[in-house]
Amino acid sequence: MAKPRVEKAPKLKFPEDFELITPFLNEYDVTDNEGKYLHWSQLKWRVPKADAENIWKTVKFKRMSQYKALPIKSEDNEPFLYCTPHSMEALLYQLVKIAGGNVGAISDSAASDNLQSKFLVSSLIMEEAITSAQLEGASTAREVAKKMLEDEREPIDEDERMILNNYLLLRFAEQNKKEKLTLDLILEFHRIATKGTTENNVIPGEFREANNIYIEDGDGNIAHQPPHFNLIDERLKKLGDFANEDHTGLNGCDFVHPIIKAIILHFMMGYEHPFRDGNGRVARALFYWFMLKSEYTLFKFVSISKLLKEKPKEYGMSYMYTEKDSNDLTYFIYFQLDIILHAFDELKSYLGNKTNEFKKIAEILEKTTWGSKLNFIQKDLIKKAVKEPGRIFSAKEVSNSYTISANTARAYLAKLAELKLFLTTKDGKTLIYIAPSDLLSKLNSGKV
Repeated sequence: MAKPRVEKAPKLKFPEDFELITPFLNEYDVTDNEGKYLHWSQLKWRVPKADAENIWKTVKFKRMSQYKALPIKSEDNEPFLYCTPHSMEALLYQLVKIAGGNVGAISDSAASDNLQSKFLVSSLIMEEAITSAQLEGASTAREVAKKMLEDEREPIDEDERMILNNYLLLRFAEQNKKEKLTLDLILEFHRIATKGTTENNVIPGEFREANNIYIEDGDGNIAHQPPHFNLIDERLKKLGDFANEDHTGLNGCDFVHPIIKAIILHFMMGYEHPFRDGNGRVARALFYWFMLKSEYTLFKFVSISKLLKEKPKEYGMSYMYTEKDSNDLTYFIYFQLDIILHAFDELKSYLGNKTNEFKKIAEILEKTTWGSKLNFIQKDLIKKAVKEPGRIFSAKEVSNSYTISANTARAYLAKLAELKLFLTTKDGKTLIYIAPSDLLSKLNSGKV
């Protein structure tokens, strides 16, 4: 199947073209009737062929009246722009309701809010770390990768190293959410993301020193040549200035919606491509960093990489539409907003499934003598043990999964062994706990 071509959009000449677009001003707007923000390559097939170019110029005229110019410019000194049509405002409204609140914003009922909050402290950040690495080509199986992170096992190959690095990177982004964006912080993001990897001869924590890095369009053609490496310091300092500037709209300053600002930072890291490798990982970490900085706490529990991995073509096209249409970032912003909304839908589904699984085990336990003796984490461990007979648990894994101390994890596991719900054995000097194959039947009978 032939890949869709992204043509450079026809330029609107004003006032010369005004007479040509006048007949279409009442019929066409910034978006189509479905609220879609179409590029010329898409629009020209949806309108009468004879009028396509003039209709496009009409749409462009309407967009120009809404554009907000950013202080960030392309290498040829043209500003990046964006606008916020009604359909984008609606998406932002939905996201603010969800991501600006607590777990209750994505729960089906207030009663499940507290229970779902407890599931959020487990391993969802691990999921994003794993998928982000897979997006970059890592082939480690999800289950193996998660077990490595939970057990704090040393990576055995470069793919596992990339996953561990991503996990540490997201943690670092959260820990440094109150810091200003500086060159040093960007370099530290990169150092953590690429430590111990060799892809593309990357040097962790150092900018590229050549112009032989470019992005292909899927057909072997150059889709994007990043700015000259000599400009990296200067351009990223300006990006840092934009990130650090007050855009709350208060006291006379400009307003840039925090979610849009985070998306712009993501885009610009990809556009600048300041490193030989790891640019995507740093871009996504930068997005999370700014969202957490803006107090959108729930963002650390959603995986945008999973959905980007599922839509690589659309991701690339959103970059190309921006470059082929006078640095109009609106295309990329729309794509990312759609990705984020779907990520929250997946989070809602994940929490719903976890809650239902937990409630089933909790109901069984309440009919036994152990129900009143166990806390949430112990009941959740039993749920996992029932789901996966023979599974091995360690204090280190439980500590990492539930963000509790190793001593507390050890005490919880010891209690389960004392009640004869888990079996124990040793791996060298380490005490490990095993899920019995007949655990569910024991629970149903109420006897051990």
